[in-house]
Amino acid sequence: MPPQTPYAPDLGDREPIASMRESTSRITALVGAWSPHDFERSYAPGKWQARQILTHLAQTELAFGNRVRMALATPGYVAQSFDQDAWMARESGLSGRAALDALVATDAMNCALFDSLSAADRAIAFSHPEYGALTVDWVIHQTAGHLIHHLKQLEVIGAR
Repeated sequence: MPPQTPYAPDLGDREPIASMRESTSRITALVGAWSPHDFERSYAPGKWQARQILTHLAQTELAFGNRVRMALATPGYVAQSFDQDAWMARESGLSGRAALDALVATDAMNCALFDSLSAADRAIAFSHPEYGALTVDWVIHQTAGHLIHHLKQLEVIGAR
């Protein structure tokens, strides 16, 4: 049974690494021809703009990939929580195109790493202050589901 992350319903029974690649390809195809104005649209009042969603996705690819790398290299690793809104406030000026490029690059790095891991590597445990005991595999599944979750929001924006 796959790990139950907050984004397990979004991922469903899909293979996570293939899903990550597919989601990033779909995002690129969807927003690739958008104008700077298009990146400023949102899927609902008071919600992040497309540019911010892409920035958030790049940031979380960095954070989740770092957690995996630290867990693989640091026995007894304890992950650090982060405040996504505080991170967004620090990088609120990133363009939609730059955020897309950052997402594509970090996703490619993470997928290459995740593909290289053995079952034993994926079973490596670490702890998180909010989620408790986790494994590398849990993060891989979380990353994949998280991409799908936000892809759906970008699709709503694209349909408008």
